[in-house]
Amino acid sequence: MLEGFFKENPRAALALSGGVDSAFLLWAGLCAGAEVRPYFVKTPFQPQFELEDAWRLCDELGVELDVVEVDILTDPQVTANPPDRCRHCKRRLFSALRERAAADGFSLLLDGTNASDDAGDRPGMQALRELEVRSPLRECGLTKEQIRELSRQAGLFTWDKPAYACLATRVPGGRAITRADLERVEQGENLLSELGFRDFRLRLIADGCKLQVTEKQFSQAWARRGDILTVLSSLFHEITLDLRPRAASR
Repeated sequence: MLEGFFKENPRAALALSGGVDSAFLLWAGLCAGAEVRPYFVKTPFQPQFELEDAWRLCDELGVELDVVEVDILTDPQVTANPPDRCRHCKRRLFSALRERAAADGFSLLLDGTNASDDAGDRPGMQALRELEVRSPLRECGLTKEQIRELSRQAGLFTWDKPAYACLATRVPGGRAITRADLERVEQGENLLSELGFRDFRLRLIADGCKLQVTEKQFSQAWARRGDILTVLSSLFHEITLDLRPRAASR
């Protein structure tokens, strides 16, 4: 079905996040013979490793990656962190991306939303609809599980990459988002990754941070509690472990 989509839409700009879904969509479009131009929107909300993964993917697929930088922290509707923050953020980012893509001659803009994503009235999804961004994976009924398997068969290194939400989601709703907090969270998560943790979140709390790990990683977190305190103590005054397991990313 994706091949049919790209035959009907042979030229498109793609918002490439560095994750499983948009990576597969880029591969599928190129395999279908379409001209798909990948763009990575770089903001303080995106960690460096996502950009590095996007570069690696494009290098392996033989396409050039365009990086569009947006200082989302200049938008008070976003930094105030209201319940509909994601809508304001996506409108700003995809508007910038659409403007850049249009300047490059692309009128169609795609993203990697899949059929497993619950569209509903989620603010971010609402923004995509308002900006007429199309989601071929969702339109073609491809679920996350199917995309992972097809990515594995295609030899894409992203096939088993854990789902990742932007750094802004680590800040409690209603608490102003600052560059300093985002940098602390990114640094902390990088340090935990170096300790061997995978598919986890480091969320800000009033006077520190809360580590959320999957149930399988509880024994690892307890065994390495000293190492966790060592690497995080310079960043956070209070460090806690959430006793409710984090659901593993699909």
